[in-house]
Amino acid sequence: MPKAVWNDLVIADSDDTVVVEGNHYFPRAALRDDVLRDSGTHTFCPWKGTASYYTLEHDGRSSADAVWYYPDPKPEAEMVRDRVAFWKDVSVVD
Repeated sequence: MPKAVWNDLVIADSDDTVVVEGNHYFPRAALRDDVLRDSGTHTFCPWKGTASYYTLEHDGRSSADAVWYYPDPKPEAEMVRDRVAFWKDVSVVD
């Protein structure tokens, strides 16, 4: 089962991930809420739409904008709706 790991802490795990452009998108429900802080960051993907971000915080550590999601993806990217992906210092392992 794929797991998202940050600072030796499993922050998400699910056997229901969708891989898009090499990134595992986990169901949002699989992500721990206690490590998330809303971020004001947004980026735009021409085919997926506007992405929003979360910052990870735990035990005095933080990783700004390490989690992204598409709250209202374009029709061709509907497979990422209600899912999150990771980058920076988050590793996805099987």
